[in-house]
Amino acid sequence: MVKTAGYPLVLPFSSISGKPGPAAYDDSGLKYYRIPSSSFPIRNVLSILLALLVVLLFGHHFQLFPRLASESNSCTGILSSDSQRFWGPYSPYYSVEEYQPPPNGCSITQVNILQRHGARYPTSGASKEIQASLQKLLNASKYTDMKLEFLRSYQWHLGEADLVPFGATQSFQSGAEIYHRYGHLVDDHMLPFVRASGGNRVVKSAVNWTAGFADASGQLYHPSVSVIIPETETSNNTLEDDMCPNSRASQDEANIWRDMFSASIVHRLNTAAVGAEILSEDIPELMSLCAFETVFEEKESQFCDLFSPKEFQAYEYYQDLLKYYKTGYGNPLGRVQGVGYVNELLARLRGRPVEDRTQTNSTLDSSPITFPLNRTVYADFSHDNQMVAIYGALGLFPQMRPPNPTRADPRWTWVVSRLVPFSGRMITEKVQCFEAGIPGDYIRILINDAIQPLAFCGAGDGLCRLEAFVESQIYARRNGAGDFEKCFQNRL
Repeated sequence: MVKTAGYPLVLPFSSISGKPGPAAYDDSGLKYYRIPSSSFPIRNVLSILLALLVVLLFGHHFQLFPRLASESNSCTGILSSDSQRFWGPYSPYYSVEEYQPPPNGCSITQVNILQRHGARYPTSGASKEIQASLQKLLNASKYTDMKLEFLRSYQWHLGEADLVPFGATQSFQSGAEIYHRYGHLVDDHMLPFVRASGGNRVVKSAVNWTAGFADASGQLYHPSVSVIIPETETSNNTLEDDMCPNSRASQDEANIWRDMFSASIVHRLNTAAVGAEILSEDIPELMSLCAFETVFEEKESQFCDLFSPKEFQAYEYYQDLLKYYKTGYGNPLGRVQGVGYVNELLARLRGRPVEDRTQTNSTLDSSPITFPLNRTVYADFSHDNQMVAIYGALGLFPQMRPPNPTRADPRWTWVVSRLVPFSGRMITEKVQCFEAGIPGDYIRILINDAIQPLAFCGAGDGLCRLEAFVESQIYARRNGAGDFEKCFQNRL
């Protein structure tokens, strides 16, 4: 079943141009309106002032405006500290490198954006585990460290799995950034084609992205979410990792590392919180609470003060190991879960019908309405685990050897906060370059603005001929080389 977006995207006010302004959403279902930056006609001033007065008087009941990242931090994060870059998948998005345009003589002709949803509350399962660990600290008979004094009056205030206002803002800002970078590819008849996996926070992130794109264009262009792929057991979905029932993620390696790096933290907390009986498995939960509270409150959580920067770096490696063995290279059936999306990407880059026998939805992908092949900007919204699988299917971030669970290698490039932070993104650019006056098509892939070397197709400098790139994707073109069938073997 195909759904089209039915979310309203307009302000209750008109801008001077008479065109509607954008609205952003979090998963509470509330709209977070943004007033356009352009001035308003005099006749609208009184109505706007009245609306603002209502917000000021009743804003604590109806949150109408998002809390934005500060000017000093732009859209890269919400803290001045670098600690947020070691929160694994809970890190806010930031540009790993400054964006570099293609070389002289080359021009971008198509972009494919794959983006994770914005910052959220912990999932229901994670929330229970975090609260269980937290309760141990709250049950302490006394605190001997001033950093724990806030726990005397602490109350849990996080929701579950929903998009937080900062997460809504992240997607809005991403849409605006994409317009400013690639707006030359768009016109009235060539708007971005947007899809989303059916999770609530994913859909709302996609909607917020379209609102940011529209706002940055001065309300000239209004893309919409054209396809929402249901997250059900009966629906093929290339944007969600739920189509390999035999896939088994290992946590053993991550737990070995956890027990090593957390030993001193366990001792310190049990000394500071008498009778808490904190164990090593509690440490990642408490460290994640630093991240979740920070992205919700948009100021540093007091839980962050309980850990040192070096300890957060160790926590990052713990998260790296979890993802590596969940849908990354460490799981024999990890990267096959990204094959369907890679084959969709190849179809768009070549302007040919999708050839795939894995996760693709043939009904959607065979229709020019739900899978057009003639667009210049595509944007797909997904989850972190699925994006990790897609990176693996493409051959990105290869590791020479399995990670050491007892020691972090400084040359390690599988860093989850750089791969799939909240609102993290992969951008595949199709580029036309002229060599001896003859045009040729090339491919560039950027992960959070960092150009990938693409050594697997003979590039090294990140610019790979389209034909060589397609040829390099033999794993996807062979439908996972038998791995997809293993997802269902020996199942009744």
